[in-house]
Order: sequence, then structure tokens, then C-alpha cells
Amino acid sequence: MDLKSLFNKGKKVVDERGGVDSLKEDAMELADIAKGKGSLTDKAKEAAAAVKEPGTNEPEPRERHPNRDATNERRADADRQESKERRHP
Repeated sequence: MDLKSLFNKGKKVVDERGGVDSLKEDAMELADIAKGKGSLTDKAKEAAAAVKEPGTNEPEPRERHPNRDATNERRADADRQESKERRHP
């Protein structure tokens, strides 16, 4: 796999999760769970539930993301670049 393609896929995943701020919230939430009290099994279950929903404070990533149009443009650019790379390796 080409590094640029991998980078573009990573950007798409970050954007789908609500952006960098949402990922930071998720990381802080997981760190709090790991540091908390309880068995390893309980922590794993709680972490799995937390990861299913992007971010912690708002229900929809689209509402939290400040510039949805820019995100959609980056996704489209990444898709176009990936298509070009497939056609012309």
C-alpha cells in the first residue's frame, strides 16, 4: 500500500469521527477509564462502549465539526487521489 493512500484513508477516518478534537476527547475518555477503578473486564467493556460513539459531549459528529464543507472537500480530494492512484500505479 502506498503511504499517500494510507495517509488519505487516515484523514477520512479522523474526519468521520468528528475531527481531531473529537479524537482527543475519545483519548482522554479512554485514559480516564484505564485509570479508573474496576476489573480489567469492566474497563474493557466500558472502553468498547465509549469507542462506539465518537466524542463524548455531543450526539452527532456533524454538529460538533465546525467546518463540515471543508471536511467533505478533503474527503472528495482523498477519494479522487485514491482513484487516480488505482488507475495509474
